[in-house]
Amino acid sequence: MTLKLCLAGATGHVGQELAKAILAAPDLELVSAVGRRGAGMCIGQVSVDATLAAALARGKADVVIDYTHPDVVKRHVQEAVTAGCHVVIGTSGLSDADYGHIDSWARAAGVGVFAAGNFSVTAALLQHFAAIAAKQMGYWEILDYANDAKPDAPSGTARELAYVLAQVAKPTWAVPVARSKGMQQARGATLNGSQLHSVRVPGYYSAVQAIFGDVGERVELRHESTSYAPYVAGTLLAARNVHTFTGLKRGLGPLLML
Repeated sequence: MTLKLCLAGATGHVGQELAKAILAAPDLELVSAVGRRGAGMCIGQVSVDATLAAALARGKADVVIDYTHPDVVKRHVQEAVTAGCHVVIGTSGLSDADYGHIDSWARAAGVGVFAAGNFSVTAALLQHFAAIAAKQMGYWEILDYANDAKPDAPSGTARELAYVLAQVAKPTWAVPVARSKGMQQARGATLNGSQLHSVRVPGYYSAVQAIFGDVGERVELRHESTSYAPYVAGTLLAARNVHTFTGLKRGLGPLLML
């Protein structure tokens, strides 16, 4: 059975890599595509639309894959699930509250939505190892790195890591953030109990680092991508499996049996 896909963000960095992989896969079919700046161009035999609504009107897609922008992804998900499509979210910038709304919409529509802050295997391994470390060490902080054009901070990868760690434990410090002297902003943002620090410098693609420490010892775990290619296999794995559940699931780890 061929899985019919709508690719939103088809002309972006990740979208272009995904489009190539979809066209080459015997079990996948690209039936529509969205690219605001690339509207009218063709990907294979598919003409790119400026809006998701126009793309969905072209024909029934089983799954919508979204790699667009934080400003529109939530609306896209609502449009897709209302149309009866499953969704894979690759766009970052959504909050835990946003994911709560998306879960409700998906359950009401009887479809599945899969979201991951990062679809690379090494990012999933970082989350897995970090959760193990959090069971043994009570102190940690998270840093995320990207180029200066990235619009959201912290990254989706860092947000998801904080969410995963919060399911294990909450870090503690001798001097809580609220009691810091000087500029408390220097201690970063607090999300799900973790302190997050976002670095935005040209030269980075995507990197996340989790630093765990205790008296006299420290361990650092780091994931780094140097291109967008690592996200392709994980995204298509999610697209092939998102029909197997109803509601929202987050994180690539379970699909990799982690």
